[in-house]
Amino acid sequence: MRPRKASKGPGSAVAPRVTGLAHVFAATGYSLAGLRRLWAETSFRHEVLALCASLAALALVGASMVEVAVLAGLFLLLIAVEALNTAVECIVDHVSPEWSAAARDAKDLGSLAVMCLLIVTGIYVAVTVAQHALG
Repeated sequence: MRPRKASKGPGSAVAPRVTGLAHVFAATGYSLAGLRRLWAETSFRHEVLALCASLAALALVGASMVEVAVLAGLFLLLIAVEALNTAVECIVDHVSPEWSAAARDAKDLGSLAVMCLLIVTGIYVAVTVAQHALG
């Protein structure tokens, strides 16, 4: 899928860069591979279930298309933050397989970023549902 780059040591060559429309297709493939990797995370699958429940709640109370679009935007942002958190965890585990305070802190900070966005999304869904349900 990805062209392998040779090491940059003496006498080694680097694969040519993909440009133009081929780059768009290659980048799409990389993104889909990232989505497949993210699907392996239990937390991501739980977030997808929460999105389904949130969409159902918004539909039940008759939320507008704009309100649903805001939820979709928040969920896409959540996917991005979850992907970055998972990337941080992968790199930390690779670079620092032994326990270390720095590795713990990096993982905890990534988790905090995800939690903040989950809270914002939850507040948005709760306020939107309450606004419709209460008049």
